[in-house]
Amino acid sequence: MTHEPVQRAAPDGREAGGNRRAYRDRRADSDPKTDRDQETDRDREVALSTDGSETGSPADGPDTGASGPSRRLTTREAADLLGVKPETVYAYVSRGQLTSRRTPGGRGSTLDAEQVEALARRTGRRDPADATAPGDLVFRTGLTLIEPDRYFFRGVDATELARHYGFEEVAEWIWTGELRPGIRFDAAPDPLAAARRTAAALPRHSSSTDRLRAAVAAAAAADPLRFDLTAQGVLDCARNLVPTLVGALPGAPAARASAAGPGFEDVAGAPEAEREGAADEAGGTRESLARRLWPKLSARPVDAASLRVLDTALGLLADHDLAASTLAARVAASTHAHPYAVVSAGLGVLEGPLHGAASGLAHRMLAEVVDRGSATPVVADHLRAGRPVPGLGHKLYAGEDPRARLLLSLLEDVPQAESALVAARDVVTTTARHTPLHANIDLALAVLSVSSGMAGEAGETVFAVSRTVGWIAHAMEEYAERPLRLRPSGQYCGPRPPRPLPTAPGGGA
Repeated sequence: MTHEPVQRAAPDGREAGGNRRAYRDRRADSDPKTDRDQETDRDREVALSTDGSETGSPADGPDTGASGPSRRLTTREAADLLGVKPETVYAYVSRGQLTSRRTPGGRGSTLDAEQVEALARRTGRRDPADATAPGDLVFRTGLTLIEPDRYFFRGVDATELARHYGFEEVAEWIWTGELRPGIRFDAAPDPLAAARRTAAALPRHSSSTDRLRAAVAAAAAADPLRFDLTAQGVLDCARNLVPTLVGALPGAPAARASAAGPGFEDVAGAPEAEREGAADEAGGTRESLARRLWPKLSARPVDAASLRVLDTALGLLADHDLAASTLAARVAASTHAHPYAVVSAGLGVLEGPLHGAASGLAHRMLAEVVDRGSATPVVADHLRAGRPVPGLGHKLYAGEDPRARLLLSLLEDVPQAESALVAARDVVTTTARHTPLHANIDLALAVLSVSSGMAGEAGETVFAVSRTVGWIAHAMEEYAERPLRLRPSGQYCGPRPPRPLPTAPGGGA
């Protein structure tokens, strides 16, 4: 496994207006955290108990042996010895660098002191006040803090923020630290037109992510101000780019309406502009981005409860610390690439099957459970093939993903989501007999997409549109840092030089 960058949480800082000097004035003195990249399939198999300790491990149980009990440390004591946060200790456990054991008769867990001390010697104790240690890739950020059971946007509980405010309001909070109730984003006409033409020119089988990548490149070419990296210039670009992405997507094929069951309206003969709204065609509308996105995902007329679920999902997914795509976005920003290029970098990584595309796996699995009427054979098929069950587990949370918890509760108010919700609960219950994992955001998105007649890639589309907010927010922070600072050195492991000049087969030089 590659070494991951260390991230530090910083106090809230406002960035609206002014220039990049406003970024540089921010200071942070909190402890480091490990890189919060998106979980891999193997990571999903690791379950943490309520206090963050590893469960289901062969090492669980009281610490006894022929030589007597070894010296044990609590999670807090281990964190102090290593100079990290308790969350980082949990990460060490999930990666196998440390082994936790249950406290006999209690709910807590302890770690072997000698093992912790050996890790401290190998890594060196990190001084929380030292953010620039040589060879240590450190990110100071005032955007997102993740704890074992919840996460925060600029110090505010992210689930509460998304519950009470719309996607655009959440985006403004993340970008500027200011709440602007009722704000709406409109796409500039020229970049929107270029993005639509380019996305529409792709082959019919192209995915939404394909179209989004093409749309970003086209919109960048149509924006002569894209290299304006002042705070206000980047904010203006962000407020235009997100609705441009939504506007560049084609309408959902009406063929999926009949497949989704009764209650769906056949709009096959309706012009796309009519389905999307004439105001959006002109690049300006007072509709929320969630309402504008819905007809790109589903041919079914949207109801208030379903729209609220989509709007909330967009807010919840806007940022999640240093996921793999966000790290790529910051690397691009460190070269002072413009925001369109930053988003392109994030989209490229997002398409990986272990990142944004994971929601499609959960969609297909859940649809099969609904069709077969039971999760048992579907879960059995996954386990027999040695595949993890999609939509379960998250290495950053001890229990249920807080994003999934909120979305699943909101989906209870959507009548047509009942069968998909029952199927999702069946998946969790059935899998718990093998591994105690909780629902994650991918499963919640799958309930929305399956019950609304959306394509399997709908969750990835929601993820991409939403996470554009976070990528640009991290770019705004990175623009204030020393340029090109994200330049690690490779550790060469090839043949030792010098070697003779190779010759072509047959003896010729």
